Amino acid sequence: MKSKQLVLMAMLVAIAVAGSAFVYLPTGIARAYPVQHAINVMAAVFFGPVPAVIIAFLTGAVRVLTGTGSLLAFPGGMIGAFLAGILYIHSGRLWLAAAGEIIGTGIIASVVAVPYARILMGTEAAFFFFMPAFLVSSISGSLLGVLLMYKLRKTKTNNVLY
Repeated sequence: MKSKQLVLMAMLVAIAVAGSAFVYLPTGIARAYPVQHAINVMAAVFFGPVPAVIIAFLTGAVRVLTGTGSLLAFPGGMIGAFLAGILYIHSGRLWLAAAGEIIGTGIIASVVAVPYARILMGTEAAFFFFMPAFLVSSISGSLLGVLLMYKLRKTKTNNVLY
């Protein structure tokens, strides 16, 4: 990886961590952190699936270590980031990156979170227990990510990022 790419990846991790401390939506059973999902969409577009997963993993690790996130940040962030990156690479369409984040986090990761929570967190949950919160978070964050990407594409900042 190039130094420029590593610096930009670190900046996205910092934005996601800071954003989770200030921006959240109460969803009843949990808090939704849309900034993480916006960063996942942006990372998928800027760098592709593997760096996007690394960004999601590092964000989750920092949030868990600082007490601002739970272990559920790992499957949620990483699966969504990976699918967003894969769909963007194969289509070149921003809306498909957002759809990948929503499907990856809101649907797939919410189902994966049930046995994950049971094994690693000792929490019993019904099969679709996490889905409403994961969907609220991933939909709102993906929309934010798309809006930010459209704004970046219209500015001269765009050539710095690519």
